[in-house]
Amino acid sequence: MIHHVLAIGIGLLLDRIIGDPPTWPHPVRWIGSLIHALKERLNVPRHAFRNGFVMLFSVLLIVASVTLAVVAIAYSVNPVIGILVEALLIASGLSQKSLKQAAEDVYTPLVQGDIALARKKLSWIVGRDTETLGESEITRGVVETVSENTSDGITAPMFWALLFGAPGLWIYKAVNTCDSMVGYQNEEFRAFGFASAKFDDVLNYVPSRVTGLLIVLFTRNESGMPKKTRLSIWLRDARKHPSPNSGWLEAATAVQLGIELGGVNSYGGVRSIRAKMGEPLFQLEARHIRSAVNQMNIATISFFALIALGGILLEIA
Repeated sequence: MIHHVLAIGIGLLLDRIIGDPPTWPHPVRWIGSLIHALKERLNVPRHAFRNGFVMLFSVLLIVASVTLAVVAIAYSVNPVIGILVEALLIASGLSQKSLKQAAEDVYTPLVQGDIALARKKLSWIVGRDTETLGESEITRGVVETVSENTSDGITAPMFWALLFGAPGLWIYKAVNTCDSMVGYQNEEFRAFGFASAKFDDVLNYVPSRVTGLLIVLFTRNESGMPKKTRLSIWLRDARKHPSPNSGWLEAATAVQLGIELGGVNSYGGVRSIRAKMGEPLFQLEARHIRSAVNQMNIATISFFALIALGGILLEIA
């Protein structure tokens, strides 16, 4: 357990400094290629539901086997080598720097008044239509993305790395990638993506709620509301989101910043109405993008401190 804590700490630092250079090979791309190949063979109408489970567990078996082998060989050479190899695998599965950069890529043209470029950059990180969005809606898109992905891309991977090391993180990432590729509620993937979507929900259940609570407790309170009120609104609004997990992050962000998230989105010209979360004490502005990134940083540090303490106590016990 201590080895896992050390590897997570080093991995967090590496990800913070280096991130994911676009020219470097990345395991998610390899997993994505595997999922695509299996999807093409297995997503047939007659057996789509069953084959969705086959695809998911095939991916998990391959990912788990490879990562377990790499980690086992590294630790068999030397514990220090094992920790460093595990740290590299963990770093490649975290998204601190890339998430911050994605937010900055929208923030910069937005504050410079280049709305067209800000809309274009936003379209790279969200699925909604962005062509007609103004500053407040562009900001909402970024804030919601940063908030939701604080768990998906950072704290949830850390949680599973604490329990099962780098293999645990990459099993989680494999499930998350399956969900992002086939877990859509549309005609093509409704049956085939069921297993991936539900398993992703299960793996994110604890990390999303813990991360949301840490945001409410430890990030800067820009709303001016007392803590008891913010906790009450968070608990009230978190379940409004169609995702069983994302609402716990977005509602926490909303109450801390004194803003309202949710509302009307458009996907391929089709309107989708999301329940609103938080209290609209302030209008959404570009500055809230920076606030959301600061929340992400504080939540990441707080979550690592929590799991490090838990890991040490478990080791002592």
